Amino acid sequence: MTDDASHEVLDRFLAVRDAVARFARDAGRKPEDVTLVAVSKTYGPEAIVPVLESGHRVFGENRVQESQGKWPALKAQFPGVELHLIGPLQSNKAKEAIALFDVIETVDRVSIAEALAKELAKTDRRPQLYVQINTGEEPQKAGVVPREADAFLARCRDEWGLSISGLMCIPPVDEPPSPHFALLRKIAERNGLKTLSMGMSGDFEAAIQLGATHVRIGSAIFGARH
Repeated sequence: MTDDASHEVLDRFLAVRDAVARFARDAGRKPEDVTLVAVSKTYGPEAIVPVLESGHRVFGENRVQESQGKWPALKAQFPGVELHLIGPLQSNKAKEAIALFDVIETVDRVSIAEALAKELAKTDRRPQLYVQINTGEEPQKAGVVPREADAFLARCRDEWGLSISGLMCIPPVDEPPSPHFALLRKIAERNGLKTLSMGMSGDFEAAIQLGATHVRIGSAIFGARH
């Protein structure tokens, strides 16, 4: 990556960071109550380092294998990184995900909950876990459908001994996002959960207005993916 390209990434990051803070204040919230997760999937270390050098430490990745290829070295170089898995997790990757990620946002079905519980019993690592809710009930999309969310969260706690700290959603691309964000907040409230990962590059202002604690922003920082 050229110096000019590095400067462009940094400039976009700073603009997004400022926008998150501004939208939080506009919504009557403290900027520090909304965490920006910089989504670095498909980008190499050369794109990520400028953001790390600015002091930012919270990043999101979609795939375990891709993350294993770049993040151990970056974590060693930049202490304090909090790495979020925001893409689908396969059961056979549960052990590797627990070893690398600090937050797993995509606990989305029984087999994943069971695999995580099995592997967590073998290690002292305790990544935070979020349950992914399929608010639009889209058949092609992962996640627990809203009507089954309460029962699934209860099973996570009572049957598998998992400590769930939040919820995550990805609204349908062809619908207004706000009703989906409001639904996620409602499910979280009735289950005593404080953490809401919702909002991406195109809709994070609405997400912040509706209570997002984490917004996942990639293309607005790193540019269009190839």
